[in-house]
Amino acid sequence: MSAPIHDVDAYAAYINRELSWLSFARRVLELVEDTSLPLLERVKFAGIMGMIYDEFVMKRMGGLHQKIKKKPHHIGYDGHTPGEELALCWQELQVQAGILDDLIEDVLRPALAAEAIHIYDYQSLAKTDKKYLQNYFKKSVLPILTPLAVDAAHPFPFISNLSFNLAITIINPEGRTRFVRLKVPSNRSRWVALPKEKGFVPLEQVIAHNLHFLFPKASSFDTNFFRVTRAAKDNPWDRARLDDHSADELPPGSIISMVTAELNYRKFAGIVRLEVSDSIPKELCDWLVDQLRIDHAQVMPIRGLLGCSDLLGLKIAGKEHLRDQPHHPVPHPRLRKIGPEDHHAFFEEIQKQDILVHLPYHDFDTSILSLLQHAAADPQVLAIKLTIYRTSNESPIIRALMDAARRGKQVAVLVEITARFDEAPNIEWGKQLEQAGAHVVYGVEHLKTHVKLAMVVREEPNGIRRYVHVGTGNYHTGTARLYEDLGVISCNDELGEDVAKLFNELTGAIPPQDYNLLLVAPHNMRERFTELIRQEVLHHQAGKPAGIKAKINQLQDRKIIRELYLASQAGVEISLNVRGLCSLRAGVEGLSENIRVYSILGRFLEHSRIYRFENGGEPILLIGSADWMKRNLDRRMESVMPVLDPEIKRELEHILSVYESDNTNSWEMQPDSTYTRKKVGKGSEPVTAQQVFV
Repeated sequence: MSAPIHDVDAYAAYINRELSWLSFARRVLELVEDTSLPLLERVKFAGIMGMIYDEFVMKRMGGLHQKIKKKPHHIGYDGHTPGEELALCWQELQVQAGILDDLIEDVLRPALAAEAIHIYDYQSLAKTDKKYLQNYFKKSVLPILTPLAVDAAHPFPFISNLSFNLAITIINPEGRTRFVRLKVPSNRSRWVALPKEKGFVPLEQVIAHNLHFLFPKASSFDTNFFRVTRAAKDNPWDRARLDDHSADELPPGSIISMVTAELNYRKFAGIVRLEVSDSIPKELCDWLVDQLRIDHAQVMPIRGLLGCSDLLGLKIAGKEHLRDQPHHPVPHPRLRKIGPEDHHAFFEEIQKQDILVHLPYHDFDTSILSLLQHAAADPQVLAIKLTIYRTSNESPIIRALMDAARRGKQVAVLVEITARFDEAPNIEWGKQLEQAGAHVVYGVEHLKTHVKLAMVVREEPNGIRRYVHVGTGNYHTGTARLYEDLGVISCNDELGEDVAKLFNELTGAIPPQDYNLLLVAPHNMRERFTELIRQEVLHHQAGKPAGIKAKINQLQDRKIIRELYLASQAGVEISLNVRGLCSLRAGVEGLSENIRVYSILGRFLEHSRIYRFENGGEPILLIGSADWMKRNLDRRMESVMPVLDPEIKRELEHILSVYESDNTNSWEMQPDSTYTRKKVGKGSEPVTAQQVFV
């Protein structure tokens, strides 16, 4: 039982952001363990865990290393210094990495073998298979290998981020010992398939056991594996400030060169983690630590596979019984019968009533993509405006915009080139759009643009009409099949006017506008959310219906959490569906007895944001791009819209109630901040929210 807390400003009232993020990782790790899931789905989640840990080390732990350098004595809202945070994160990360390592080696690999899906160790292979791999090595791998010696004439080489490396100790016939680093080529599959679908062998083992072809005169080899993870924390705007440049001093368009420089800097950023085979000799490990100029505390020994994110690239034919049933999004019922050439019918349908698109259950291609394709081809459309945060390779979104520009329509696109890990492709998309004749801007000074907005301007008999899409997810055909998201397509005049104002602010760098409907960060969103929370307190005190519900990705903003605590202490019931990190403590006596926090995980990544305020019996519902994070409210351009259409309100109410009733894929936060997975009670039917929507 957690001790009572009454002070909403106490350190104990807040959960450390990074530790909460690792708590989310724990919940995903439970999906790897879950024997009710098909085996290959568990393998998929193991690969996802590898990606999660890599990203956490790069972004979050890399950021903590920077904090230690800049503000070592700074105390966060949870009472920890950066050094304390780093130590706690590292401790938890090692525990989780060990669990994942054991699950892969002791559970998943034997389970795969039982299904005739073998990931072999090279030593266990038959002679014929070894001969096959020797030939593969000589023909397809050996020609592209580059051994790098370390000696008086050769300094220790640069080790790139997340690269897979062999640390080779070679003994020549004279008895001399030398060290060679060999990088595993990334342009070859990690999983070398044996003939007749016998199974796979990791590429690094194929290389390690055929080194005599690379070093034919060597007497013996001692081979160990290692992998480094570098920081990816810095924001290019932050770097500009560090370089003593004000916004006025920066030349026009310098954001492109700033981001390009940042990408180059990231390649050489400091090392945060060194993963090594747990069998590595201590002397060699100590030598690597010295050469890489890191601390022993940054070393993570791994018993099994290094770089387990590569499990996502394991290509297994057939075995459909070991996978989830294929998911086929359905066309939105109101758009199902509209053909690709029937532009008038498409826009006429929007005129009848707003449309709520729920991905991945509704088909992205026949709804949101179709909106842009119709707009590109419709002679009555004059202009299209769109924000791009992330988009897919060979994007049909980009093709539609380029087609519209070539047809003479006014096309304006904000391409956010500081979207982490998508910087380079976004710069390239921007160039292609400009070449096609579109107007392209690359973000807003000192703010990351995270809004999900589209606008189509159409000339009609009664005058010009704006059609808008306000969403929670990216304009990305790939993630639209994997992420759960919401979006409203509308031609409401007042909403269209607000969206037009926001686009003008984004592209024209004009001062913040007065928005009638939209909540826009960093302008009015924080203030408006604060007002809405406080209004629920007043409604409750007046004896009127009161309550707050939210479905969000993350909750970290201290000021918002404080308001939620005060509302709970006043008696307001609060239900928060928070997928990822949550710095709020739920169910704590004296602090948050009236707050429930739960997390839904499953096949699809929950990504939509819904906010509901009871408002005295006349509920206010909002959707949009922003979480209750400080970065979303203060350091990004974000948009959240109030839902006006009564039918869509009912749809959102249903969605929220389905999530609240989930008793299979729902984890409930306990007063001690741990999470417990819900179980189906006796006499109850299992409810899986994602399955309900399917």
